[in-house]
Amino acid sequence: MRFIFLDLDDTILDFHRAERQALSRTLRHFQVDPTDAVLDRYHVLNRRQWELLEEGKLTRPQVLVRRFHLLFDELGVRAAPQEVCQLYEEQLARGHFFVPGARELLETLHTKYALYLATNGTPEVQNSRIESAGIARYFQNIFISEQLGAYKPSLDFFRACFAAIPDFDPAEAMMVGDSLTSDIRGARNAGLRSCWYNPQHLPPRPDIPADHTIQALSELPLLLERL
Repeated sequence: MRFIFLDLDDTILDFHRAERQALSRTLRHFQVDPTDAVLDRYHVLNRRQWELLEEGKLTRPQVLVRRFHLLFDELGVRAAPQEVCQLYEEQLARGHFFVPGARELLETLHTKYALYLATNGTPEVQNSRIESAGIARYFQNIFISEQLGAYKPSLDFFRACFAAIPDFDPAEAMMVGDSLTSDIRGARNAGLRSCWYNPQHLPPRPDIPADHTIQALSELPLLLERL
């Protein structure tokens, strides 16, 4: 392996922790108590909107606003979903939390492989979090979906990445990420080897098989050495 694509959210940076903090602050601003039940319902609605995006049924701007429209409608709270979304994105961009072992992984890999960050997200949020975490120096390039005009798992996303990498060879590349529907399906679409980061020990999906599975990021260097 020469080229390693790494997902950002919940692979390098702990998105769920940052999301919970940003969402709680946003809900309180609009006089909504961020109880576990409310947060859990948001996650269900949010996950479904991203699935619809991956299926080509929604655009990213629609996802960002629709999840809050549906949540506030269910809660019976009157608020402009665009304003809720804007405040949430501002809160989300303010900080970062590392996934366990992520910083050590980057230190280990960046001198041995060409690392590329491949993330679905808005440049404003992702670039702010990347800068806050101080991890840009580990990567040869950073690919953010909104800047590319395509999203994982689409082949167009990966083609745009490949076109920006000198002497790229997909046979010598791997995609590593926590999402079967985004990272692993995307890798399969693009003809890349895939590694599913699965710290929660979720059951595999026969329709989206990963070439490799790890439960901890510390397993990845040894896996790469064997290939």
